[in-house]
Amino acid sequence: MSEVPVTVIDVAKKAGVSVMTVSRALSGRGYVAEKTREKVLAVAAELGYAPNLSAKVLKGSRTNVLGLMVSSLESPLIADIIGKVSNVVKRSGRDLLIYNAASLPDMPSRPDVGRLLRGVCDGLLLVLPGSPDSQLAFFEQSPEQVPVVLVGYCRSETALPVVRADNYQGARAATAHLLELGHRRIAFLAGTPFTGQSQAREQGYRDVLAEAGLAASAQVVDGDFQQCTGYEAARRLLAQPQPPTAIFAANDFMAFGAMDAIKASGLRVPEDISVLGFDDVQQASYVFPRLSTVRQPFADISEQAVRLLIQRIEHPDQEAQTIELPSELVLRDSTGPALAAAR
Repeated sequence: MSEVPVTVIDVAKKAGVSVMTVSRALSGRGYVAEKTREKVLAVAAELGYAPNLSAKVLKGSRTNVLGLMVSSLESPLIADIIGKVSNVVKRSGRDLLIYNAASLPDMPSRPDVGRLLRGVCDGLLLVLPGSPDSQLAFFEQSPEQVPVVLVGYCRSETALPVVRADNYQGARAATAHLLELGHRRIAFLAGTPFTGQSQAREQGYRDVLAEAGLAASAQVVDGDFQQCTGYEAARRLLAQPQPPTAIFAANDFMAFGAMDAIKASGLRVPEDISVLGFDDVQQASYVFPRLSTVRQPFADISEQAVRLLIQRIEHPDQEAQTIELPSELVLRDSTGPALAAAR
């Protein structure tokens, strides 16, 4: 794509409509047929058009706006991060622009989405855990782009700054807790492989079992971080001649599904099978029994991510760093001694 800024005229020519129609479609003011509006927005995204706020202020001035690009507005986990980031940004005296990357039909494979916000934001926070290497390469290799900080990213090595929780040590603590309770048949419900989080958590689980001489007992069932797959995975585990006495899920939602399956089979949590999750979403405190889990410090992650982004805005040459904050094992009611195994 050319470095010459894309204008409304360029969008109009490409879409085959008038400049006035493009202006109405982009601003949301005035009538435009819905089909035409969708066409204009698609062309604008394809060309990388974005309204440039720098034209409204002195050249070189900042907008005092930070961007938060997320992969979904439906995820309770991301909604929690949005709320906490918003509070931190507000305290900094800046405004926050939330951009739903899922609104582009081919996201997250488009490496040029950053161009849509050029000139609008002083910097970007990216909550795109499944970002492909091509997208990260665009931000890494384009110094003219706004400063970027990745939030919760651990899929692959990157030259970009990252703020995230320690997934590996959190999983080690969870597995060690189950061993201390006397469990020796501990199953792990894995999430999708696209974010890197599940792999780190699985590695922590496997390493602790290996150190205890139980490497051969490791049992991993694939899932996708959804409650329904946690349910189905737990049903398969319970159908085995020797089902596990404990289930460690890669996130809380799969843990919720596992508890549902255990209850549906007539067994009890934790008297018959212990269940432990990861993330500590809000619902973890309200299910029955209350879920033992590993807490990601989302408030601290948000605070550090915004602080780091502001530093990079003010000092563009600052060396990128990865900040990994400790996770915390939170014990509630869903884990207990391996009494069933003892019997």
